[in-house]
Amino acid sequence: MSPVMASLQALLSAPFNHFIHGDFHWVVSRMTLLDKLLFLIMHTIDKLGIWHRLPVFLGLIYLAIRRHLHQEYNLLNVGSTPIGVRFNPVDYPYRTADGTYNDPFNEGAGGQGTFFGRNIPPVDQKHELKPDPMVVATKLLARRKFIDTAKQFNVIAASWILFMIHDWLDHMEDTNQVELTAPREVEKQCPLKEFRFYKTKEVPTGFYDIKNGTLNTRTPWWDGGSVYGSNAKGLEKVRTYKDGKLKISEEDGLLLHDEDGRAISGVVRNSWAGVSTLQALFVKEHNSVCDTLKKEYHDLEDEDLYRHARLVTSAVIAKIHTIDWTVELLKTDTLLASMRTNWYGILGKKFKDTFGHVGGAILGGLVGLKKPENHGVPYSLTEEFVSVYRMHSLLPDYLLVRNLSASPGPNKSPPLLKKVPIANLIGINGEKTLSEIGFERQMVSMGHQACGALELFNYPMWLRDLIPQNPDGTDRPDHVDLPALELYRDRERKVARYNEFRRGVMLIPISKWEDLTDDVEAIHTLREVYGDDVEQLDLLVGLMAEKKIKGFAISETAFVIFIVMASRRLEADRFFTSYFNEETYTKKGLKWVNTTESLRDVIHRHYPEITDTWMNSTSAFSVWDSPPNSPNLVPLYLRIPQ
Repeated sequence: MSPVMASLQALLSAPFNHFIHGDFHWVVSRMTLLDKLLFLIMHTIDKLGIWHRLPVFLGLIYLAIRRHLHQEYNLLNVGSTPIGVRFNPVDYPYRTADGTYNDPFNEGAGGQGTFFGRNIPPVDQKHELKPDPMVVATKLLARRKFIDTAKQFNVIAASWILFMIHDWLDHMEDTNQVELTAPREVEKQCPLKEFRFYKTKEVPTGFYDIKNGTLNTRTPWWDGGSVYGSNAKGLEKVRTYKDGKLKISEEDGLLLHDEDGRAISGVVRNSWAGVSTLQALFVKEHNSVCDTLKKEYHDLEDEDLYRHARLVTSAVIAKIHTIDWTVELLKTDTLLASMRTNWYGILGKKFKDTFGHVGGAILGGLVGLKKPENHGVPYSLTEEFVSVYRMHSLLPDYLLVRNLSASPGPNKSPPLLKKVPIANLIGINGEKTLSEIGFERQMVSMGHQACGALELFNYPMWLRDLIPQNPDGTDRPDHVDLPALELYRDRERKVARYNEFRRGVMLIPISKWEDLTDDVEAIHTLREVYGDDVEQLDLLVGLMAEKKIKGFAISETAFVIFIVMASRRLEADRFFTSYFNEETYTKKGLKWVNTTESLRDVIHRHYPEITDTWMNSTSAFSVWDSPPNSPNLVPLYLRIPQ
């Protein structure tokens, strides 16, 4: 930039800088004049801390501004974009096994083995062990007493997010191992005195800006990878090659197992009975779609039936996550409106069902857009997205198994039969236990049990002595301390610590511990671990400690990554945009997606006796004995948060 242009830029920025936190002067200096004005509106509301208390329609405008700014300034490419002959999307009207051939301009985008992207630049953490991860895990994360989410979120909801993570991401590992040893001050409180694990594999990107990156061994598209796997080999294991169907036990409705007792499913690594139950449910969903399509379209062969059923089932999963799971996670009218707008647009479901997609993303929603939109950055999920999805505190210590032979109690609640440690429900042993419990009892038990809260001092102790697995589901010899490992991973992968992370996503940083939390004990312990240096605060600890917005089960800091990435998963995918039509899905298949609104709908389709007898709540993700949602005569967009 010439001196004259630099001076002009500084002159134009000066009026803005007067109203803007000093940490944002640099990012604002890069913005267009319109974006500067939008940032000023957003930043003013942030300083007042009122966006979630605004009337719903104004709250949506705030979120739209924030999403736009994140799309412009928080999507960073990692790796060079291949230059080659553009493929014809018509040749691939289906989801490929390894995620390739989705983006018409970049056949490899979103494929297995591609780079994780970035929302903010990597921060090289030279002092990866300061403060020691095992000290942080012991003093600030480890569960002292189980804290739950009351009626808001249940164990199905906790299982669902791991079901999604297994769809989206897993880092490629190096062959070198790292060992962490518990310092003397916490040694007696650590179940493992030391533990070993593989480093994350870091590879050159061939790109001038971000020189090294990490690779995703799964497909980051919303393509049902938990059910279908991330490559041809994984897909081959689960298919029957008859009528498009997938393998499932006809006797008990659970997954089949190989000779070693491992579940036969798209992803079996580091899983537990809750995820296996959901995998089995969506295998049944896929197979039911196959039956329906075969009955309607007699000329469809095995491969055609499989491809259409995968498109339909993947879209149902994405829709449930968007307008059911997320709505319960962020239980406010503003987020209910926001997520429904993402799928249906402001014009709403009735209008879209009648007239189809009209207008752009705001009026008609992201689903059904005329063309995919990646905002100039090849599609991927990001390192920061991985970090904010660290939600193991959702898991309780025991599954409260219910007695389905008894009559329903108040609000359709079944009596308690026994308590099973969650540790007994993971891996191969967990599959055996699940077979004894059975699909229906497992689902109903998870539905009636509140999951853990995402707060300090609530990370399950049984995860501090965990047997990790290889990609094929076989156990590894070295146990791990998972919260300590997660802290190490964020540092190793150059994810910014909490305060720098907030700056990177245009949130005002904290200057003292009291800005983060009102909890006196938490402040004392934070000071004990980090001193008065708030810049050293680990991201995971900050996310757990942060004061929550009323109705939010997660922190606002995590939420802002959701704002951009939840939209990106839909709008960058041609099977949710330009190819979301009857020609690709079939008329019957598209109707299946359009008439399925929730996980409750899916459960009811296959197990109506479960929903009729045992589910009192509106959503399958809230605790099932909670009252159904009350009717509200005030139109959604006109509501004012209480």
